[in-house]
Amino acid sequence: MDLYNGVTLDGQMTVFDYGKEKFKIDKPIRLIELFAGVGSQAMALRDLGADFETYRVVEIDKFAVNSYNAIHGTDFSPTDITTMGGQDLGITEKDKYCYIMTYSFPCQDLSVAGKGRGMEKGSGTRSGLLWEVERLLTETEELPQVLLMENVPQVHGLKNIGAFNTWINFLTSIGYQNYWKDLNAKEIGYEEPVPQNRNRCFMVSLLGNYGYTFPKPMQLKHRMKDVLEEHVDEKYYLKGEKVDKLISQLIAEKELDKECARR
Repeated sequence: MDLYNGVTLDGQMTVFDYGKEKFKIDKPIRLIELFAGVGSQAMALRDLGADFETYRVVEIDKFAVNSYNAIHGTDFSPTDITTMGGQDLGITEKDKYCYIMTYSFPCQDLSVAGKGRGMEKGSGTRSGLLWEVERLLTETEELPQVLLMENVPQVHGLKNIGAFNTWINFLTSIGYQNYWKDLNAKEIGYEEPVPQNRNRCFMVSLLGNYGYTFPKPMQLKHRMKDVLEEHVDEKYYLKGEKVDKLISQLIAEKELDKECARR
């Protein structure tokens, strides 16, 4: 599917998607970044050469916002998503603009490196801030044409799959077609993948009856040794016990997911 100016994304599609219209962005983009960090989504659009403006930035961390402004030449202030209303998204004139809203909500309570407190509605966890996005979408009179989420694969793991499905059902109920898939940085890229084993879940939601396919894996041309420095100070290394604990957590969760799949 052509998503932007001839960039073709080919990948898996279900039989139910073949009759759907292809989505194409043919208007200037107004980018709304929730949980913006330093603006990686804006960087991606910039590198693609897209016609876009950083329209709204929602980020509570003042240091991240300072970095965002320094990188993108903007002048945003820290914003607490819980104090916003749907009208603050400023979605107007959709005939002139395509609104892309990103919402890569905090992963600390999903990641195996954290305590696994989850993202259930009303849980009060950082990852539970996802439901503030639900509130904003319910409150706004006009919905963004495109939603984009990126998070750790545990977002749809055994512990969180119920909340994940509830979220998808909500998006479907307000008119979005939703497509999600785990993608690895070592297999996917704009021009070529990067030598990093970084697996993340991406979900693209399109307002209307549109189809979407994810990109096919690409050949990795470089290895980590091609970009790493030859000598690294020991202070940057993780201690053995921390590495062992993280590996044990990863193995345990993987085995749990396998057992769930067998059932």
